[in-house]
Amino acid sequence: MYPTSAVQPTHVGQGRLAVAAHPSRLASLAPQDDGEKPGLDDFMGTSLYRLIVLGVTAICVVAPLSLVIYQSFLTAPFFDPSAKFGLLAYSFVFEDPDFSQAFWTTIIVAAGMAIIAVPLGALLAFLMVRTDVPGRNWLEPLILVPIFVSAVVIAFGYVVAIGPVGIFSTLAKDVLGFVPWNLYSIPALIVIAGLTHVPHVYLYSAAALRGLGSDLEEAARIAGANPFRVAVNVSLPMIMPAILFAGVLVFFLGFELFGLPLVLGDPQDVLVLSTYLYKLTNKLGIPSYQLMAVVVVVIIAVTAPLVFMQRLLLRQAQRYVSVRGKGLKTQPLRLHGWRWVAFGAILLWLFVTVAVPLFGITLRSFVTTWGEGVKLLDVLTLDHYRELSDYPNVIRGILNTLGIGIIGGAAAVACYTLIALAVHRWTSGWTRVVDYLVMVPRAMPGLVAGLALLWVFLFVPFLSPLKSTMVSIWLAYSIVWLAYGMRLVSGTLLQVGPELEEAARVSGASDLRAKRDVTVPLVRYGILASWLLIFLIFVREYSTGIYLLGPGTEVIGSLLVSLWGTGAVDLVSALSVVNVLMIGVGLAVAVRLGVRLHG
Repeated sequence: MYPTSAVQPTHVGQGRLAVAAHPSRLASLAPQDDGEKPGLDDFMGTSLYRLIVLGVTAICVVAPLSLVIYQSFLTAPFFDPSAKFGLLAYSFVFEDPDFSQAFWTTIIVAAGMAIIAVPLGALLAFLMVRTDVPGRNWLEPLILVPIFVSAVVIAFGYVVAIGPVGIFSTLAKDVLGFVPWNLYSIPALIVIAGLTHVPHVYLYSAAALRGLGSDLEEAARIAGANPFRVAVNVSLPMIMPAILFAGVLVFFLGFELFGLPLVLGDPQDVLVLSTYLYKLTNKLGIPSYQLMAVVVVVIIAVTAPLVFMQRLLLRQAQRYVSVRGKGLKTQPLRLHGWRWVAFGAILLWLFVTVAVPLFGITLRSFVTTWGEGVKLLDVLTLDHYRELSDYPNVIRGILNTLGIGIIGGAAAVACYTLIALAVHRWTSGWTRVVDYLVMVPRAMPGLVAGLALLWVFLFVPFLSPLKSTMVSIWLAYSIVWLAYGMRLVSGTLLQVGPELEEAARVSGASDLRAKRDVTVPLVRYGILASWLLIFLIFVREYSTGIYLLGPGTEVIGSLLVSLWGTGAVDLVSALSVVNVLMIGVGLAVAVRLGVRLHG
């Protein structure tokens, strides 16, 4: 779903040379006591390590899901003494017309997103990877901005930019006499969601195209085909499994949509399943946990098959790789005069998807008010940023967000590394179990996972004190992004050749010590890259922490949703800009350190 970090080859190469140049390092790994039995000790130590790591992982993944399913079959919240098993909650939800509307609207929005994002993303990948379109090196980081910027910030940006009295709306009305768009509509939601999810398709399509040789494309050009026909008839069909994977991913992400429909939807209307779930909290006048659990089960029942379908399609994509080993140098297809048309089309997409919302939210943060007849120079101010200091929970939210990104991100990557090391080069069939296990949280949208973790904290007495700490937020984030984090770290570990670990074992080191003293030091740059990407994800996360939000555990994303509900547009604008600056700095550092942002 997100960019994949990579260890720079030079770092791994330097690590191998360093070990080869200093055999004493391997010799130091040998047992000091001649009477030791490293074979048995190694086996027992490694087995215990794997058992502990996998056991803890299984509990963290299965416990929230199990509690959701259990709660859905109760007639009242689990803390209610009158609760008993039954199907009353299912009957209530399935007979609720709001649920039916939300379900089918979600299907329509998800399908519409895919219809827009898939062809645009695939074509964008072809232009960026296989042609001589100008500015490719600096365009790619900009293309990935919608992935890293919080969806709720983008939604706010569109409201203040092209809402009924938005900045661009007032300009359009002055020129045309009317506003030619309606932001608060399902078509507008589909278009915005589709355009902002183009980078997801781009990532996987671009990664697949980079694995293709250019022989067939060159043959097509020699035969007289223009670049468009090369793309449609040669290049894109070769990466069809990757495109289908991205299509399924975008459709799945349609069930995760929360920020966009919450902000762009009619406040009096239930729009999609996520907003229906959010507004169901007090449907019966008390916490309707059993009803919410039913909605969660429905969402998981739809998304879980999609997650595993993605896995199957990703495996199929490997069959289409036409470059093996070192690969072949590909010559970009020359577009001639069309290269500037392509460049302009990319800039237009960037303007609509990135510039409009970010410009809107930034400008709104520097004006006292906005509407028809307002002159910009008369309303400029810095008061909104000064006001942030008057709200202790907002300042605490900014600090908590930085803490969860820096410290929490590092702790999460450490956990992902422990899990990845446990299954690294393990030939047991249990690796397949682990593979599927870490994918389970991916079937739960962030809002759902946060709710499930809340129930775990309420249901298990000795965990209840953690609910009011940042540990709850960190745990929710880490579990939701488990599959992504594992992918980052596992990809990094594969950069190290097995011969180095084997050399350590031949020298007498245990398997665990070989991993600790050889593998981990060699992949430290890859782990750093993984931490930077997890930092970006944690800082922009918003929906996972909504149900865990409380005094002392505020984070920017959750505060934005809360403040928007109170109508505090000024604070929302200023806080959104602060969040974007955090992400921008993190992204700049990642690019500066050579973290590979493409797939």
